[in-house]
Order: sequence, then C-alpha cells, then structure tokens
Amino acid sequence: MPASLLPRLIVDQLTDLTPELLGEYGIRSLFMDFDNTIVPYTTDVPTEAMDRWLTAMQESEIFLCVVSNSRNQRVVRFCNAHGLHCVTRSRKPFQKGIREALTRYHLDPKTTALVGDQIFTDVLGANCGGLTSILVTPIRLHNIWLKLRNVAEQPFIFLARGRRR
Repeated sequence: MPASLLPRLIVDQLTDLTPELLGEYGIRSLFMDFDNTIVPYTTDVPTEAMDRWLTAMQESEIFLCVVSNSRNQRVVRFCNAHGLHCVTRSRKPFQKGIREALTRYHLDPKTTALVGDQIFTDVLGANCGGLTSILVTPIRLHNIWLKLRNVAEQPFIFLARGRRR
C-alpha cells in the first residue's frame, strides 16, 4: 500500500495491542511513535496501564522499538529507563529512521508494524516502508495545531474504518 494515508488497523490506544492481535497480522516487531502514542507531549511519565503494557509486551515474543521524530533527549531517557530500543530524529514519513531501525535490528518490514497517532507521519511512513500501519487515537490534543491536524485526518480515518466493513 505505498503512499497510502489509510491505516491497516485502527485501535483506541497502544495498550489495546496484544501479542495475539499482532500475531493475527503476522507482526513480530512493533515500532512505536513516542509523543501522544506512549505518553503525552508534555511528559515522559507513562500511566500505570502503559507501564504494565510495556512490561507485558517485553515479556512476549514481540520486538519493541521507539521510532520518533523527536530530537528531545526525554525520548532517549524514557527508552533507557524502560529497556526499549530507540531511533530518534527519524523524519517520518520519510524512510530514514524506519530503514535505520530495520537495518540496525535486522528486521523484515513484512513482519513489522509501526503504530502512531498521526496519519501524515506514522501511517504514511509505515505504508511507504512496506510495514503494517496501525493508528491510535492521540492521547491528548493540547494545542490548536494538534486539533487542526486531527480534523484534517478524519476523512482518512472514516475511509479506513469503512474499508473494513
């Protein structure tokens, strides 16, 4: 699905993903966006539910890696504190960071998914890279730009949901 803005899978939040659900899609590796997917933009402290989910996923057969456009050191600190692999400054939807993570960890794009809260970066980047794209609802739209972006994404979310019926 190259250059498509339609996610393959839509879930409410990252913690809705289970090893079993990912297995149904043939996914063995999960790339995760950071801001508004794992934690809100304004913090690097996960909720208790997110912390439990990260621990459970790390105990599963699913390989986890944060692939973030952020330049902020809080992403690296978070990943170090939680034992997560990470690639920052990834420039999604461009393929730089996605290819870097695939190469660094010797992963197959066909068995890798990228989950994030943005269609124009995460979903497009995953689809262009041949990964399974998973869209989550943003944790918090705390400013006007995030709210406007979310409004612009709604037609694509509608089309993606309709495609599954």
